[in-house]
Amino acid sequence: MTMNGEVDQVKRSVFTDLNPDEAVEDITQIESLCVNCGENGITKMLLTKIPFYKEVVIMSFDCSECGYNNNEIQSAGRVEEKGVRITLSVENAEDLNRQVVKSDYTATKLPILDFEIPSQSQKGEVTTVEGIIDRAVRGLTQDQEIRKSSDPETAEKIKEFIEKLQALKTLTRPFVMILEDISGNTWVENLKAPKPDPNCHTVHFNRSKSEDHALGLYTREEIGEPEGNEESLLPPLGESAEPLDLEAEVLTFPTNCPTCASPTTTNMKLTKIPYFKEVVIMATNCDSCGHRTNEIKSGAGVEPRGVKIEVTVSSREDFSRDLLKSETCSVLIPELELEAGPFVVGGKFTTVEGLLTDLKTGLERNVLTRDTLQAEVSEALTRLAKRLDKVLATEEAVTLVLDDPAGNSYIQSLTAPDPDPRLKITHYERNYDQNEDLGLNDMKTKDYE
Repeated sequence: MTMNGEVDQVKRSVFTDLNPDEAVEDITQIESLCVNCGENGITKMLLTKIPFYKEVVIMSFDCSECGYNNNEIQSAGRVEEKGVRITLSVENAEDLNRQVVKSDYTATKLPILDFEIPSQSQKGEVTTVEGIIDRAVRGLTQDQEIRKSSDPETAEKIKEFIEKLQALKTLTRPFVMILEDISGNTWVENLKAPKPDPNCHTVHFNRSKSEDHALGLYTREEIGEPEGNEESLLPPLGESAEPLDLEAEVLTFPTNCPTCASPTTTNMKLTKIPYFKEVVIMATNCDSCGHRTNEIKSGAGVEPRGVKIEVTVSSREDFSRDLLKSETCSVLIPELELEAGPFVVGGKFTTVEGLLTDLKTGLERNVLTRDTLQAEVSEALTRLAKRLDKVLATEEAVTLVLDDPAGNSYIQSLTAPDPDPRLKITHYERNYDQNEDLGLNDMKTKDYE
């Protein structure tokens, strides 16, 4: 292989986007044992990206001897910092046809039938809401013939329950499906993208210690890390060492690129933003694929009140404002009917123009064109991207709104310390749900000692 060929191979992303107009070429085939008949079948693996979600590994097995087949999906990314709970109201045929990505750790609940599929009882998969119901029916039907002879009473009760599950698909009455995943790697398709989905409510929650252990996550104290570990990010200072000035230091630690998974490094620095607070900025630049990203976290914890920041964007001067968006902050542009939740665009330190450009790039990258429904979504995203182009060309004025319940977001005032007439900042009391998302409701703050 030539040197140029080697470079091209390194720079090509391991996880490729699916293109419906092109044949998939990056499928890996492995001969493997069939668990049904004991003969050899074929397992196919595809590393790909799911739009509006993340990188995944899709695996499909097929046995030509007995006809047995199955498929499963595994997340190729890291475990998320928080778990996710998705509450979906199923009201029509489109809701039944929503795409769903489930991990091994997804627990599925149907409150209307008091029915739950426990976490780790099924392998992860790419399916639909109807597919989840069908898989539950198949599982309950599997041993019915044996039950009829050994325990007819139980078999009859299961038969009645299967009929109730099947009846859900007729939609004679709406029902609610709850998907709860401690790994945070479950996703339900938004039929209204890029607008908020009125039938789907997503909540991110903090895991308990037992849930962290179920995922294989342990603290250094729990695994008994030996003293003097040279890999520690901030090793203890000796008695004669000078005090460490974090604001003057840039810390570097190894990581993997979120796009191509190649080894790279992340730089981290503590800095203070004028008229705001201290923040931690982390930046990654991958030499293999060229991916660049920055992430920002508050260095001062959650504020007593949330903050809502509104700024009028109509000129090049407005684009130059420094902007800090925390990972808990939602972005809204009322004129475009655009709302991006806190996890759509992560925490970052950029400018107003940089944030709008990121939103536009994300919309263009995640256009879907699989069927009639997806074509409608694709058309809506394309129209929105064109309007964002007009905003970036100062042909259309909009109001950019940052809504952060944690109070850790900021937009630069161009007249500080005097009031800025184009910038409105409102502090508000958080409601119960917002405190729940931030993990504050269960936090013990009295008599802590």
